[in-house]
Amino acid sequence: MPSVFATSQLAHIIEEAMIYQCVCPAQVAQHIFSLRELYRYQYACSSARTEDFGVHARIMESVQRTHAEMEQCLSDVLIAEGWDIATLCMPEGLR
Repeated sequence: MPSVFATSQLAHIIEEAMIYQCVCPAQVAQHIFSLRELYRYQYACSSARTEDFGVHARIMESVQRTHAEMEQCLSDVLIAEGWDIATLCMPEGLR
C-alpha cells in the first residue's frame, strides 16, 4: 500500500506529541498504524482464503482510500501546527 509517512516517522510524531502533551497528531498517526495493520491482515487472509477474496478486496480498497486521506490529514495538521516537516519536530510554541 502506498505510504507518505514511514513507520519510523509515525513513531517519531507520536513520541513528540506525547512528550509535549499535544496528542492530536499522535491520534492521527496511531490510526494510520491501525489502518496499515488492518490492510496487512486482510492481505494475508485473502492470500490464505481465496474463496473470500471479494470480501477482503473490498475491505482493502476502503482501507487504501482511508489511509491516503488520513496521511493527507496528518500532513495538513503538521503544517497547520508549524511542525518542521524535514525533522518532524514539534514547534516550540506547542511545547
